[in-house]
This record gives sequence, C-alpha cells and structure tokens, in this order.
Amino acid sequence: MAKSPVFSSCASLSPEGILREIQINLLECKVCFEKFSTQQRERRPQNLSCGHVLCLECITALSHPLLRKLECPFCRQLCSTDSTSHCQVLSDLQELLLSWTSRSSAPSHRVKGSLGLAADLTSTVPHLCAVFGGWGTLINPTGIAILGSSGTIVVVHDGETMVVVLSPQGKKLHSFGRRGKTSGEICYPVDVAVTPSGYVVVTDAGDKAVKVFNSRGIHVLVVKDSFQMPWGVDTNSCGHILVSDVQAGTLSQIKMDYTHGLILEHQAAISDLQHPKAVACCQVTGNTAVMEHLPHDTYPPGSRQHTRLRVFTKDFHLLYQTDSFSLTLQFTVRLNMSGVAFDRDGNVIVIDSNQGMIWSLGNLQNGPALTPLVGESLIRPVGLVSLDNKLVILDGGDHTVKIYSAKTDAGPI
Repeated sequence: MAKSPVFSSCASLSPEGILREIQINLLECKVCFEKFSTQQRERRPQNLSCGHVLCLECITALSHPLLRKLECPFCRQLCSTDSTSHCQVLSDLQELLLSWTSRSSAPSHRVKGSLGLAADLTSTVPHLCAVFGGWGTLINPTGIAILGSSGTIVVVHDGETMVVVLSPQGKKLHSFGRRGKTSGEICYPVDVAVTPSGYVVVTDAGDKAVKVFNSRGIHVLVVKDSFQMPWGVDTNSCGHILVSDVQAGTLSQIKMDYTHGLILEHQAAISDLQHPKAVACCQVTGNTAVMEHLPHDTYPPGSRQHTRLRVFTKDFHLLYQTDSFSLTLQFTVRLNMSGVAFDRDGNVIVIDSNQGMIWSLGNLQNGPALTPLVGESLIRPVGLVSLDNKLVILDGGDHTVKIYSAKTDAGPI
C-alpha cells in the first residue's frame, strides 16, 4: 500500500510536529487552504468518489451547475456532486485535536530523525510563513526560479500559459508562453531559470528545445540543435545557460548575446552523465551540481530510487560525488534525492520528493553533513530556490509555492 505523503514527511518530526502536520495537511482544504469546519456549512469536509476531500464551497465552485460534475483537482477523475458525502472521520479528528491543543500550550518544533541525534532546532529550522498558488493558479508545476533581488517568483506549469510570474506575496503579475511549437510558445515545460539580467530560460521537453524570453514574456530565441531531451536548467553569474539532457547524458553550456538574440557558444561541458535531470549553479563559488538518475540494476534489489549527486567546479572538473544509496548507509536515513540547489553560503541543499523533505548536505569539502531543514507541510516538493534567509519551495503535491523563513537570529539560510 502506498504511504500517505503526510506521514512520509513526518519521518523526522517529534509527536508534536506530527500533530501539526496532521492539522495542516489533513484538516484544511487543499484548494482554498481554509480549515475544515462542521460549524460552517461551506467549510464541511466532503468526500469525492475518487477518495479526495474538499470543502463544500470548493466542490460547488468547481462543479458544472447543470451537469453536476467536477474534475478532481488532484487526480483529475470525473466525479458527480450527487455522490459526495460528509467526511465524518476528519470532523471527528479535528474535534479531538482541538480538545488536546486547548489543554496544552503550543510545543516547540523539534526535529528528531534516524540520525541518532536529537536537537532543539527551534531557532535554526526554517518555518512556514507563506503559502500561495493552489489548483487553478498553478497546475502540476515543475520548475521555479527567482527574478531579481525583489524576490519575484517565476513558475512553469501545465496551464493555459506555461510561465507564471508571481509577486513575493503570491499575487499573479502576468503570464506568457501559450501551448505550441511556434515562436513564443511552449509545448511541455520542465524547468525554468532566470539570468542575472532578468531573462527567463525554459526547457521545453515537448519541443526538445531551450526557449529564452525577456522579463515581460517577449520571445528572444529558441535553441534546438543537438538536444535530445533538455531537462534541468540554471544560469551562472555571467548569464551562461547550463542545461542537462536526460537522453544524451550531457550538460551543455550556452553563452548568449541576449540583447541581439544570438548564440555565441554552445558546447557540451560534461558528456558522461547518466540521465541527468536537476541542475543548480552556485552564484558564490561558480560550482555546478547535477542530479543523475541511475539504472535500477546499479544497486541491490529493494532500493526504490537511485540518484547520484555530482558537484563540478566552474571549469567543470569533478569536485565531489555521492549517491542516495551511500547516504542511506552512512546516515541510516532513507534518502531519495530528486532535486538540488545551493544556499547563499555555497552549501548543497537536496530535495527528497518521496518523503516530502528538504535536507542540507553542507559544503561537501569534508564529506556530507546531513541536516534536515524542512519537513513541515510539504507533500511532493519539486523545486527549490534559496533567497537570503528564506527557502522558496515549489510543491507539486498541492500545486503551491511555500516560503519558509528562519528566525532573524538564526543567520542566513
């Protein structure tokens, strides 16, 4: 039986933390993010025929008024409003938790996992401070980037227009990139990056191309030659584009004249990778991290996912590598790396989308120092950006952007 994302993300939380996870992940509607309530009719939790739960108001808003049917925003199964029923289990659970929390003060947030250590990380662990997006604003998002020092957020998803630009507070500013293969259109966006000068770069797996736009969404250039299946993308401090090709097994570097829309240089910087996907470039050191997805016969039977993290210098010489299997053996924590980023100090941060966790591996100079950063309220993180003392995380599980901030006395993330 598949493990619930809520309990997968609780692997490193205390009992108090697990209660908070239940309150956030089970006791609120994942479309409007309002808490379920038996006292308000429109907030009552309702079962759809597919098994997912929404509040009555969202079911009414999403359903066709004549056909009395709606498409589940999570699994896209067609459900009849006449077959919905009150979810009594969640109502009972909510009343039970309310009675517990009313008798005790809010506990401090402690992270305790299989590391053999327990530490009070109240002052250092990033805490959830904002959630926005949701089904409709974002549909199955896959990539995220930050535009400029203002903190403007750029997300690619499977919407009518593929690129959405959001303010740091979550307000939709504009969008661009309609579905298609002609100039200015996007077929199937996988990842997005933003250059220091504000150009938006999108990998389009459907068109097997890299597409460049200015910050207003005006098409600048399409790069198609030599790509078999472009996937991850990032840019370095010089504005050079780094693109992984999951089929060709390469990491390409593209140097551009953005003003005139010209390619100055396009070469395979690394050509011996195995199914590389996520790419991240450190703006401090110039190092590049690549996440490879290895064949299933590489490791012993029973391992669920095989990923290898490689970190290269700015001249693309191998600096360090590790893999999910080795990290699991070393730290006795089941770690399934799926994405990678750098914080502003050059430390490597990895995403575990299966467990709904974000981990820090440190600077890797003396080997990995595995530290849990975020396990609160994440379902299936698919993208991550570090900005000042915040982590901006794209959660494909509920189609949202979640911002986590450390306390002011905790130092930068």
